[in-house]
This record gives sequence, structure tokens and C-alpha cells, in this order.
Amino acid sequence: MAKSSGGSRKLLWLMIGLLILSSSAAAVGFYMVFTQPDGENESASASTSSPQATAEPQAPIFMPIKPFTVNLADDKYGPRLLYTGLSLKLGDEKSQVILEQHMPEVRSRLLMLFSGKQASELTSPGGKRRLADQVIAALEAPMSEDQPEVTINDVLFTEFIVQ
Repeated sequence: MAKSSGGSRKLLWLMIGLLILSSSAAAVGFYMVFTQPDGENESASASTSSPQATAEPQAPIFMPIKPFTVNLADDKYGPRLLYTGLSLKLGDEKSQVILEQHMPEVRSRLLMLFSGKQASELTSPGGKRRLADQVIAALEAPMSEDQPEVTINDVLFTEFIVQ
């Protein structure tokens, strides 16, 4: 019996030694991966050479437009309706102020644009993309004399039902 207890002690010490050895190897590996001796110099030179790299990204400006219902042009199924809500992704705050000031005209332009469409034009993903491009063109056109340029980066349809 004394022989078996001595063997299990040796096995225990061997396992403890392997555990210490593997922990040490893991610690050295983490140290080498997560420390970069020249990294501080590279990041300092990168920040001095390109000030735009350190500037925080500008948060996008979204302008929601209340949902509305539009009669679509008649097709082979008869009169159809479009219920849609959208948000505009704007390039700057100046564009948001201009569009808010002209909101009745914005909604009118959208209603006129949508009412000339047929349901078959709007139900495909490509049709929605073309419609978004047409919305951008319609709303970037000046709404008053001496109006600054309006920048619309994207049109996001938040609700879109064709019946």
C-alpha cells in the first residue's frame, strides 16, 4: 500500500508542475501578444501625422417623416394604395433645418411622386431603390430662392405597405 500512495503523490506533484508550467507559458504568450514595445511610438506618430484619424466620427442625422397613405395609379387590379413611412439620412444639420421649415412642401412633393407610381413598380427591391433615388432628387431640388443646398445621403423606408 505504501507503494501506491507514493505513486499517487508523484502523479500529484507532476500534475502541479505541469499546471504551473502551462500557466507560465500562457502568461508569457499573453504578454507577448498584448504588449507592443514600438506600438506607442507608432500611434503617437500616426496621431500627429493625420489629425482626421483621431477625430470622432460624426453621428448620422436622421429625419423621420410621418407615415402617410397615397392612392397609386390604377393598374390591372384596379385602384391600389401605398402606406409608407420614411426617414431621411441627411449630410448635415443645415439640411435638416431647411427640410423642417419646408415640411408641407416636402410632404406634397412626396405625395405627388408616389401617386404617379403603379404598385408593380414599388414591390421589388430594385423598385424601392429607384423610388429612394427619386425621393432624393425631388427633395434636393430647391424649394425657395436662394436656398442653400440640401444634402440627403439615403432614404430609409421604415413602413411600406402596398394594397
